[in-house]
Amino acid sequence: MSTIYILWLRQLKRYIRSRSRIIGSLGQPILFLVALGFGFGPIYQRAGQGSYIEFLAPGIIAMSILFTAIFSGINMIWDRQFGFLKETLVAPVSRINIMFGRILGGATEALFQGILVLIISIIIGFHIHSYTLLAMSLLFMALISLFFTALGTAIASMLQDFQGFQLIMNFIVMPVFFLSGALFPLNGLPKALTVVADLDPLSYGVDGLHFALTGASHFGAGIDIMVLSVLTFILLVIGSYLFSKIEV
Repeated sequence: MSTIYILWLRQLKRYIRSRSRIIGSLGQPILFLVALGFGFGPIYQRAGQGSYIEFLAPGIIAMSILFTAIFSGINMIWDRQFGFLKETLVAPVSRINIMFGRILGGATEALFQGILVLIISIIIGFHIHSYTLLAMSLLFMALISLFFTALGTAIASMLQDFQGFQLIMNFIVMPVFFLSGALFPLNGLPKALTVVADLDPLSYGVDGLHFALTGASHFGAGIDIMVLSVLTFILLVIGSYLFSKIEV
């Protein structure tokens, strides 16, 4: 447990010290909220769907968590390039503890990023449906953070260069985000898109945040929690195996 705590604390300190990284990572969510939220707002309202900001904010919160979580795998490649990972792996501690420490650190960064975007959304004009469900929104943020941090760590365990990681991540991140229902409702989609959205893990995170923050849900909060929990557990197992196979 001490190993997990030390690695978690190390990554958290690294994140807090990089103020430019925190500020820079907020630029895209704010752009989406302002440009899309107010730009498409009148069209969305004329279609009888209400305020687009109310619909968009949960999806943008999930987006900020997704990007921060999955790209945390870059830290592992960075540590491998400069020898820190080798020093960690040869230490007399379990590799599973090392991996969990790194995942918890990355997930905490992503969760903090999501909370910041939620606060910004409220400042811009987003209204939380029920403050009694706010704790549930944090649960969904944590599950999204853990899942995609574990995914980023698992992929980084198989790669040794930044370029390959970024190419794979861009290939995964954009389809996962755009097909999750973050920007448009999942109701009434063509069957092919409906199938893809149902297979997209982020769809359940976005839907869960919609339920917790706006009271609306496509799949149901229970299904969202179950699917995310099961997928996160499976990915943690896969990530543990891949991380255990890293050669020092």
